[in-house]
Amino acid sequence: ESKAASASYKEINIQWYIPSLTKPSNHTETKVVFLFAYNINPIKMSDITIFSPTTAFSGHLWIPLARITSLREKLSDLKKRVEILMQSSKSFSTSIPTSFLEQSGALKISPSDNPKMSDAKVDLDEKTEEIAKKCLFEVRALLSVVPAPSSPLTEIPFDVTLQSITNLEAMFDLANGCTITEGRLFDWIVSLLV
Repeated sequence: ESKAASASYKEINIQWYIPSLTKPSNHTETKVVFLFAYNINPIKMSDITIFSPTTAFSGHLWIPLARITSLREKLSDLKKRVEILMQSSKSFSTSIPTSFLEQSGALKISPSDNPKMSDAKVDLDEKTEEIAKKCLFEVRALLSVVPAPSSPLTEIPFDVTLQSITNLEAMFDLANGCTITEGRLFDWIVSLLV
């Protein structure tokens, strides 16, 4: 029991393996291994000999290091833009006098109704939305097990929150990897890997 592997929620765990970075020949580019394992239902596994892998999956993809580095920089820039948009919307909402909001009945916040700021959906401006779509197009191209469609994304497949963009950026952190739990971002990533 103490050595049981369990997941209370749907989650995907991501790690990177960086083989020896010796200088590749002129015909090959340096690649890294994207390792993933995910479950689509909560699981508790205490004996691997009787475990049925109908809800847990794993795999790997070889991905060019240069593309990962480039994508990570773009996602970092996207995260900064989302943070700026959050700050500007937060400063706008705090600039309205509280007494006015209380009188108009607009201020009805209870602790249970107030989500963490990082989970709040961010309204994107046109430029940031375009940057997000380009980043997600590149993610789709890198992670699709079957060849990804070459058409650009027409909509973002999950709610853009600071947390979802942070998770997406963490996915491509070669030094640390990450775990992403259930939600629309999880569903989208898993759909690419199936």
